[in-house]
Amino acid sequence: MLIRSNKTSDLTENDVTDEKVYRDRRNILKGLGFIGAGSLLTQPAHAFNWFGSDDEDLFQTNELTFSQPRAFQSDEALTPEDKVTQYNNFYEFGTGKDDPYANAQDFKVDPWTLTVDGLVENPITLSFDDLFKRYGLEERIYRLRCVEAWSMVIPWIGFELGKLLKDAKPLSGARFVAFETLFDPEQMPGQRSRFVGGGIDYPYVEGLRLDEAMHPLTLMSVGLYGKTLPPQNGAPIRLVVPWKYGFKSIKSVVRIKLTNLMPPTTWNILAPHEYGFYANVNPTVDHPRWSQARERRITTGGLLARNRIETQMFNGYEEVAPLYKDLDLRKFY
Repeated sequence: MLIRSNKTSDLTENDVTDEKVYRDRRNILKGLGFIGAGSLLTQPAHAFNWFGSDDEDLFQTNELTFSQPRAFQSDEALTPEDKVTQYNNFYEFGTGKDDPYANAQDFKVDPWTLTVDGLVENPITLSFDDLFKRYGLEERIYRLRCVEAWSMVIPWIGFELGKLLKDAKPLSGARFVAFETLFDPEQMPGQRSRFVGGGIDYPYVEGLRLDEAMHPLTLMSVGLYGKTLPPQNGAPIRLVVPWKYGFKSIKSVVRIKLTNLMPPTTWNILAPHEYGFYANVNPTVDHPRWSQARERRITTGGLLARNRIETQMFNGYEEVAPLYKDLDLRKFY
């Protein structure tokens, strides 16, 4: 169903990220006056510091109990855990790649409340413990493709979003699902300062069509590498939509609302000509300022490693193609 046996088109372990691309993305923020010069000057340091840090995590992660369905395992090389946890986009903790790791270690995730409401028959409120106990947890190895043209392979742990939505019983008028991250400027320095947080109007918001949210691949993740999520990766719960660019997979979610209207989404609000609502991985539709045809797979290499691979349509998850059979993916990017 997901990542099966190797084919000639399968991704292989070969490939570090192109720093020019992610800096180029931040140039739009600079142009809009949202990132100060001091912030931009720190970017090269972020690019070099993340390889092989010996720092110990201050945030306590815990082992999880989960199954490993065969359909969601893979023989692809996993991205090393230290790279997954130390190379992040999470602007609530800063725009540099290692800012989240540096600034999020005191983040408090318990108590936590996740609500599901809107056009539902049965509104749901989940506590911190419910996130780990209400649904059976599974390990799913998914590719993560960033819009900045780098990628990882990550063993997420979580449950299907569709199970949660079914329990909420969507009403007939529900067509979209809106997501909202925690708003807590005391804990999230990027929410306190437009310069630290890239000028985003927080809280961060995202959205999916209801059929996308109900697809079996769509995951609510509470862990990775066998343990609970560290804060820089979206603790205690985040969305993972593996066939879309990574910015769609909103972190530290506190609300899921079903609605009849297409919800606003953070990057689409900030730069609608660059970041569409759908954000499906598509090698034939370039970002206005860089190609999406190829990506840099982050593996065990250093900054000089090439690790360049071809990007696959829908990030290789061809089973989602029927969701878009009547949609012009160049227009609805």
